[in-house]
Amino acid sequence: MTSQFESSTLTLDALPQGSTAVVEGLEGASAIEQRLRDLGLVPGTVVRVLRRAPLGDPTEYELRGYRLCLRRSEAARVRVRNKADPA
Repeated sequence: MTSQFESSTLTLDALPQGSTAVVEGLEGASAIEQRLRDLGLVPGTVVRVLRRAPLGDPTEYELRGYRLCLRRSEAARVRVRNKADPA
C-alpha cells in the first residue's frame, strides 16, 4: 500500500509528549477517519500532545480549543508534520 503523504510526515501516535504538530491528512476512508474529521482533525489543524495514560494508551491531545483522547490505533491514522518543520 502506498501512502499519499511525504516521507517527512509521521503519525500522531509517534509524537512525544509535549510536542506540537500540524495535521497533514488522514489515512483511509472508513467511518473512523470520518469521525476523526468530524472531531476537527483536518489538514492545517495544530495539535499538541498533552499526556499519555500510564500504559501509553489512550493519549490526550489539545486542538481547536478543546482536549481529545484517542487510542493509539486511532492516532496512527492521522498524518502530521512537526510544527517546527518547514511547510
